[in-house]
Amino acid sequence: MNRCTPGLMAVLILMGTASGLLIPRAIAQTEEAIPKLRQFPKTAVRGELIVFEAPEISMSGRIDRLSPGVRIRDANNNLILSGTLTGQRLAVNYTRDNTGLVHQIWVLNGDEIKQKMPGQDGGILSNIRSMFDTPAASDDGKTSYQQLPAYKP
Repeated sequence: MNRCTPGLMAVLILMGTASGLLIPRAIAQTEEAIPKLRQFPKTAVRGELIVFEAPEISMSGRIDRLSPGVRIRDANNNLILSGTLTGQRLAVNYTRDNTGLVHQIWVLNGDEIKQKMPGQDGGILSNIRSMFDTPAASDDGKTSYQQLPAYKP
């Protein structure tokens, strides 16, 4: 039993092609819409990101962690997943959440890498970070007992 006659089939094909011509082209897909320089929050810091296995990362040479709700944006400002960046070394701007975990990351394009960041010149933030970056005390096995740190109750 043939339910679709040849005349009806021709009308359906014409309607399908006509509706395809009426759909406007997506303007957001053109290259003119991609911003060259993005505006970053004042709290953003420049760093170098390496994703080992999410949420474990290296941020500027230090082992760090991503927050549970991390937002990562690529050079075209599209949201991406941390798994797509595994093993890559990328220049980024980032912010931290209240617990100190990396919360927002922007992968930088060539123009943004050239742009000077406020926290990049040393400033007070790098001085505060350097206070906490002191290496842990290590014992080489040759330190005498009298020179070891004492426990003070």
